[in-house]
Amino acid sequence: MIQKEITLDTHSPTDLLGINNSNLKLFQQHFAKLKIVSRGNQLYVNGEAKEIEEFENQIQHMSLWSKKYGMLDKNAIEMFLGESVENDTTNGHTDNNSDIILHGNGGKIIRAKTPNQKKMVELMQHNDILFAIGPAGTGKTYTAVALDVKALKNKEIKRIVLTRPAVEAGENLGFLPGDLKEKIDPYLRPLYDALDDMLPSEKLKQAIENRVIEIAPLAFMRGRTLDNAYVILDEAQNATDLQLKMFLTRMGPHAKFIVTGDLSQIDLPKKTQSGLVKAVQILNNIKGIHFAYLTHQDVVRHRLVKDIIKAYEQE
Repeated sequence: MIQKEITLDTHSPTDLLGINNSNLKLFQQHFAKLKIVSRGNQLYVNGEAKEIEEFENQIQHMSLWSKKYGMLDKNAIEMFLGESVENDTTNGHTDNNSDIILHGNGGKIIRAKTPNQKKMVELMQHNDILFAIGPAGTGKTYTAVALDVKALKNKEIKRIVLTRPAVEAGENLGFLPGDLKEKIDPYLRPLYDALDDMLPSEKLKQAIENRVIEIAPLAFMRGRTLDNAYVILDEAQNATDLQLKMFLTRMGPHAKFIVTGDLSQIDLPKKTQSGLVKAVQILNNIKGIHFAYLTHQDVVRHRLVKDIIKAYEQE
């Protein structure tokens, strides 16, 4: 047992520790084997050296976050700790280092937070095509983009290609204002948002300008061969059967594809079959293609999102 003094690198200790040290109580709950005492901007931590080191690393990352965004809230704490702070493990502590995918913009830890997200990471190590299917908020796209960025940083690939069908409920591209890029960008915004978390803005801008990272609508994939790349098709439930077949057959010999979708949010015309529905039926026995299914238990947005999804499923 040792004691260590940690100086908080933040504008205000309250931003990190919460009002009346409410966040500190959550830290203590997660790191149950440590004794943590706060005095001003100093933390006094008693426990085993390895656990203190992990706690200090987490505090440093959360300090960076609070300096950038202000007071740390419960959802942000859950994001860093990689699990619900109200449902810790039986021994009060989990070593999550093995779940870290990469360190993103500003040192933010990007990790697989739920069992099915971890399954996505594992399956991509052994398969060239992965279908990740589940409701909104389960981290399908975010985890997929993180795997792409990690592969690019490790020089396993030369580029990333991110694509989506330009289909949304009740909208038509032709009626939106602006040129083609301005019409399309709102549909691709979730992909930009994920990348913003993982790469500094200047590096991201440069990568897009140099076409190391390409973000484009699904229709732009026709006639191409995508090689030495990680490729994501997001919102695949809104791709038709022919579009999804076209996308999958763009695959070069040194590429990996991730297809994400939510079968409960199909925005295609009523008489048009979703390509994702058919893919689930006909591709699940091909070696090298695997399916990961996420549920409301994997939701990593606000805690209410999980309850909302569950209520709609029951209805």
